[in-house]
Amino acid sequence: MAHLFGIIGRPLGHSFSARYFGEKFAAEGLDDHSYSKFELSDISELPALVASHPDLRGFNVTIPYKQQVIPLLDALSPEAERIGAVNCVKVENGRLTGYNTDALGFRNSLLELLGEERPAALVLGTGGASKAVKYILAQEGIDFLNVSRTPGPDAIAYRDLDRQTVQSHPLIVNATPLGTYPAVEGCPDLPYRFIGPRHRLFDLVYNPPLTAFLARGRERGARIMNGSRMLIDQAEKSWEIWNAR
Repeated sequence: MAHLFGIIGRPLGHSFSARYFGEKFAAEGLDDHSYSKFELSDISELPALVASHPDLRGFNVTIPYKQQVIPLLDALSPEAERIGAVNCVKVENGRLTGYNTDALGFRNSLLELLGEERPAALVLGTGGASKAVKYILAQEGIDFLNVSRTPGPDAIAYRDLDRQTVQSHPLIVNATPLGTYPAVEGCPDLPYRFIGPRHRLFDLVYNPPLTAFLARGRERGARIMNGSRMLIDQAEKSWEIWNAR
């Protein structure tokens, strides 16, 4: 019996999950398992995709559908409901249940980066990935300020970041896709001159391993971490969910 898994999103040209699971299945001799990239031009295409693949057991969700997918699901895990974003869906007896494994992956990496420190944070971006980040920061008792291109009641604008704000928030998390391959020159519009050795920069982007954001932080003496371990941890948690009975 075939076991199909996959990922939905747009674009998916350089999907970590597709490569990771392909290599995992080969290494573990799971010849009847496969993982496909399903690039959807609109989330409304999902029901037809699921209906046309009866061997689909589960799929990951990436940009831009982590929030848009929720109305099309039959159920949410308690954590996914609290976060308000889904990056893992289990397909079982025609029912779609959404989970968030980004949160677990981010927590593991964050604690490795911070140790016992719990510095105030700037969270860059307001999409689905940022929701998991803010959920974990709140759980860890870390105060945070959201930064967005479009400021609102819960976020300040990049242009409003001054010396005092940057220096009083030593943890900076990039939860935007800026800097992702192939547009590697992309970089959050921060006043990097205010960053120093007390800062900790975390980038959810993993490709390239050293983004422009991280490189500029390192130049200023900051400790840095990319999203590689987070992706591995969230992928393994997805695998655990798909195989749970």
